[in-house]
Amino acid sequence: MSLINLSTYLPIPYLCIMNTESKLRELLDKRILIIDGAMGTMVQRYRLEEADYRGERFKDWHTDVKGNNDLLCLAQPHIIKEIHRKYLEAGANILETNTFNAQVISLADYDMQPLAYELNVAAAKLAKEAIQEYRATNNLTVSDHFVAGAIGPMNKTLSLSPDVNNPGYRAVTFDEVADAYYEQIKGLVDGGADILVVETIFDTLNAKAAIYAINKFFRDTKHEKLPVMISGTITDASGRTLSGQTLEAFYISVMHANPISIGLNCALGAEQMRPHVEELAQIAACYVSAYPNAGLPNAMGEYDESPEHTAFVISQWAKEGWVNMVGGCCGTTPDHIAAIAKAMKKYSPRPLPEMMVA
Repeated sequence: MSLINLSTYLPIPYLCIMNTESKLRELLDKRILIIDGAMGTMVQRYRLEEADYRGERFKDWHTDVKGNNDLLCLAQPHIIKEIHRKYLEAGANILETNTFNAQVISLADYDMQPLAYELNVAAAKLAKEAIQEYRATNNLTVSDHFVAGAIGPMNKTLSLSPDVNNPGYRAVTFDEVADAYYEQIKGLVDGGADILVVETIFDTLNAKAAIYAINKFFRDTKHEKLPVMISGTITDASGRTLSGQTLEAFYISVMHANPISIGLNCALGAEQMRPHVEELAQIAACYVSAYPNAGLPNAMGEYDESPEHTAFVISQWAKEGWVNMVGGCCGTTPDHIAAIAKAMKKYSPRPLPEMMVA
């Protein structure tokens, strides 16, 4: 049955969301889309102090909050929107929300658990507003920008014990993790996210809790499901996640989510990530994403790799036909994204395996 015929039977909200995924797939079949770069790296450039993180609303908060970058969506929203705008100007098609740790478990570090929902709503709205303002300023009519609600790995893990003397101990339960993600997902959706991205996955069981929460949220609310991107993290030369899975095992473990893309980000620079991107391109039945760090950190924990070098390595992946979406993680800036976007114009996207082509 065609989409036109379906419109006779389906409500308007369904068609709007279905069209978002359809548009995304249409673009992914035509060209390599650009994901934005690091939020934390850009926040560091503003050299914010404790008072800046607090802003007016949280000036009397009872704990230190410096370092809680997600809080800036409420305390310094103009900074977050400005960072989004810089990535749009660099050529990004997909903006990730500033919500990497915006769920109750991670926010407990600052005793800010009640803010989780509000933070996610605000973050999605800021990214959406940045896109709308950018498009209006540049008189753009083609819709090729999306807000991806960022769902990070959390600061507690379901697969590993934080106590080396008690390997069976877990600091959190599956239900607690799923509930935390559920609230975050509700905020992102209510704020207007177009996509949900479960990213920087080093513990697949945490990711499974996020996937469970995504499915439960859309089932409970009867809101049509948004496209889901999944991005794991290979932590070292072993080719495994921190919780011990090989890349293929990780892929098999999360594909029940039926993601629009599977990918890799963080931990490694583009050169170190290359063999893993190649492997993923060979096994993935969906689109492939990759957004590496700007090389490996130096002795001071900073990233020195130039935009040109990052773009050159990623262009080798594109030349081989391995990727559909690329961008940057830790250490990358709008300059990196601009260089990557320019390089990608020369290459065609990775075609989906024939068995997945409708």
